[in-house]
Amino acid sequence: MVSPCAARNVINYSGANYEDNFPIICLQIAACNRKLSAINRRGASLVDLIDVRDRAVTRPPGTGVSLLAAPELGVRQRAQAVATVAAQHADAVDRDARFPEAALAAARTQRLMSIMVPPELGGEGAGISEVVDICYLLGRACASAAMIFAMHQIAVACVVRHARQSAWHVGLLRRLCDGQLLFASSTTDGQGGGDLRASVAALERTGSRIALVKSATVVSYGAEADVIVSTARRAPDAPPSDQVLVAFGRDDYTLERHLDWDALGMRGTCSAGFVLRASGDGDQVLPEPYRRIHAATMMPVANLAWSAVWTGVAAAAVERARAFVRNATRRSGGELPPGAAHLTRATASLRALRGMLAAAVHRYESIAADEQTLAGLDAQMAMNLLKVNASETAVATVTGAMRACGLSGYRNDGDFSIGRHLRDILSAPIMISNDRILANADSAALLIGAPDSLWD
Repeated sequence: MVSPCAARNVINYSGANYEDNFPIICLQIAACNRKLSAINRRGASLVDLIDVRDRAVTRPPGTGVSLLAAPELGVRQRAQAVATVAAQHADAVDRDARFPEAALAAARTQRLMSIMVPPELGGEGAGISEVVDICYLLGRACASAAMIFAMHQIAVACVVRHARQSAWHVGLLRRLCDGQLLFASSTTDGQGGGDLRASVAALERTGSRIALVKSATVVSYGAEADVIVSTARRAPDAPPSDQVLVAFGRDDYTLERHLDWDALGMRGTCSAGFVLRASGDGDQVLPEPYRRIHAATMMPVANLAWSAVWTGVAAAAVERARAFVRNATRRSGGELPPGAAHLTRATASLRALRGMLAAAVHRYESIAADEQTLAGLDAQMAMNLLKVNASETAVATVTGAMRACGLSGYRNDGDFSIGRHLRDILSAPIMISNDRILANADSAALLIGAPDSLWD
């Protein structure tokens, strides 16, 4: 007879996660026992073991595996409902480079847009671990929908953390909760492109009023947003690094498209370039300087949320590769296909990626209240290198999954296609270029020594 411990061995053999599937195992243990009794009488084969794994732990279509400890059940169920919708439309979103309207409508219906807002303002007070887990879940379904959700939450996190003392921004957060608004951000302009810590466009002040004209190289889903949170120089005579962050509602700005978005992947993010012309009240400027917002929230939350999206994309590719290898093994009477070794490597890479991200989330949560530590050289470098390592590991994982599937993964049609996942994941090292991050980190690397222990 099979015990949960024995079931663990069978399931781990085929690459599944025992802890995530334990309730299903318990419900179906009797079926496993009957099957394994028959196997034991004649000698187990690899095909038999795969059959047991499939019958014991196959999830309903669209369900996912939690990256971290599961959030409140209600939040996860609602996120799963959104992921199911996102998965249904993912191919069309990619093919047509269209905004994932159905997925975002589902997120609004499930009130996920405001989960980070404190309960007293109408939200749920969710932490970064819940947001990261949802990004991972959505990444498995549709990379574009997941990235839009991630970027929205990054902007919301900045307002929640750095403008709680501002009546205008408190009102904005209440409107977010009431209307499930979609926040976008505009953090790049001029020829510098991806340097978030330098702005070309400057805020103009006339009395209590402000105005901004900004040629933004990228404003992801800008045409669909309800709010744009933008960086700018504090004043026309301020240096590029003296920045502020300002929130503009839809009635405060116009967008003039000057760059289209016909990209290799992440096509549904609709990351066109716009000239942003905005005006509003001076109170719409977040009260803290952008350098503090960037160090404490914008950069770390972005790197955590983006990494979760990429990890989700990688997980989805590995799942397709695993399905291909199982199918090929059955069809060959138990002989592993030539690409099976690539699946093993991709699975190991995915596990490393998940562990890397989980550790980074835990680290950020442990120091989030300590702005001095957050702004320190070690913490800043760790978060920037997370982005580099996670993006490159995710690319390697998806590439390995495609090689496991061979031509079936390379094709754009069929159940085992990994083309969309590969095209989407190739954006990861380019978003805030890894080369730029590494170049900026060169000096810091000379100042930070190796830790004295594994736990430092």
